[in-house]
Amino acid sequence: MMEKMNNKKNYKANIMGWLLNSPYIIYSVVFFLIPLVWAVWLSTMNWNLMSQNKIFVGIKNFKQMFMSAKVRAAFFNSFRYLVPIVILCLVFGLLLALLVSNLPDKIKGVVSVLFFVPYLISGVATSVVVRYFFSYNSAFNVFLRNQFHYDISWFQNPTSAFWIIVFLIVWKMSGYYALFLISAIEGVGVDINEACELDGSRGFHKLIHVTLPMILPTLTTVIVLAAGLAFGIYTEPYLLTGGGPANATTTWLLEIYNTSFTSFKSGEGAAMAIVNAVQIFITLQLITFVLNKLNKKFGW
Repeated sequence: MMEKMNNKKNYKANIMGWLLNSPYIIYSVVFFLIPLVWAVWLSTMNWNLMSQNKIFVGIKNFKQMFMSAKVRAAFFNSFRYLVPIVILCLVFGLLLALLVSNLPDKIKGVVSVLFFVPYLISGVATSVVVRYFFSYNSAFNVFLRNQFHYDISWFQNPTSAFWIIVFLIVWKMSGYYALFLISAIEGVGVDINEACELDGSRGFHKLIHVTLPMILPTLTTVIVLAAGLAFGIYTEPYLLTGGGPANATTTWLLEIYNTSFTSFKSGEGAAMAIVNAVQIFITLQLITFVLNKLNKKFGW
């Protein structure tokens, strides 16, 4: 009798658990599972998104994709963006976090919000401002020509165009990542800080030997988030350079958009999206593996 009652209670508990999780399950199925299955199916088709005719081509879209110079550029540009964006976001985010953590408590919140503002500003708005700032007839370029006789075509030069986009993204995201690091730094115990004072560990020595090891899990989170960001760049190259010059600033998302909705090759665009997802997954797994090893070394 008791066993039947326990089984009935467990059954009711399981039903309640499924009911409570059903919104998330439905959301995942509708917005993740179904689009994934549809994208895999679409990658095997030759379809322009409008015609009634859908021609099965197998893996032909994947073969054609890798023959494109733009796709190869997008693949390698992902890593070109990855390295400087991760490093610079981490460095500037850490600097901002250290600056705010040393401010009086009364103004910490206000300063934190000010550094967070760039993250809230529309990427379209900042890209338009930057585009006009570096345009040929802008006050900045007129000043360079009149005072220093420098005539620089910022967005026609592959190197300068690439770094303008990188620094724009770093400026936008550093304050956001700084909030994570501020929280971690504030979480370092008072007793640890007092012990550092007694041992004479201050400044850069304390940062390297105490603070960074203590906030290593948060640093890991920031690095993974910044790495994921580097694979999702779209607005800035779309508005500033269109992926040029010479494909120096193009990205996966830009090429997926152009292929699917400009050239109307939806099957090839879906194949690009799948390859992009695989590249992101493998890269983030490798980064996470290395960072987990480092965390274990410091006892996390």
